[in-house]
Amino acid sequence: MKPEFRIISDLIDRDSHVLDVGCGDGILMEFLIKEKKVNIRGIEISKAKVQNCIAKGLTIIEGNAEYDLKQFPDKSFEYVILSQTLQAFLNPEKVINELLRIGKQAIVTIPNFGYWKIGLHLLLKGTMPITRTLPDEWYNTANIHLCTIKDFVNFSKNKNFKLSKSIALKSDKPSFITNSNLNIKNLSSNLGIFLIES
Repeated sequence: MKPEFRIISDLIDRDSHVLDVGCGDGILMEFLIKEKKVNIRGIEISKAKVQNCIAKGLTIIEGNAEYDLKQFPDKSFEYVILSQTLQAFLNPEKVINELLRIGKQAIVTIPNFGYWKIGLHLLLKGTMPITRTLPDEWYNTANIHLCTIKDFVNFSKNKNFKLSKSIALKSDKPSFITNSNLNIKNLSSNLGIFLIES
């Protein structure tokens, strides 16, 4: 189980209605059903992963979140989750707006491109780094809008999204992000987890 899944679970109320956007093989969905007894469904672009989820008995639809979230009514979920997928969209701002339209709150996790090991790798080796949260080579990655924890915090302020909780993950250990420690968390953490609302 990914350490971020436990943090996501802690942000979600029991028995709530949840949408997992870009749910992959449904591992997070299964975990939340077990831990929080949520009513959860997923949306996933990969036909093979959709079939895997269906085989597990999960409620899922095949679709591209960049275009297909419009089918959901306003505030139809208590939580909408986007786990390490935001950087793969052509228009991340549009996706965030849709998450906040269909969910009362959204949980967004991002691989942090500001992590010091990434910067050091670029400096010393001059090549795009491969890490646990960024596992692909530059030429076969789906990531087109990499950002840092600080970028996402600034983006949220500029777009007037409310950051209800901001959590940094460093070596599988979570800690809260505040205005006073933002620069340190941006350098020292490999993942950012945000609970946002409009």
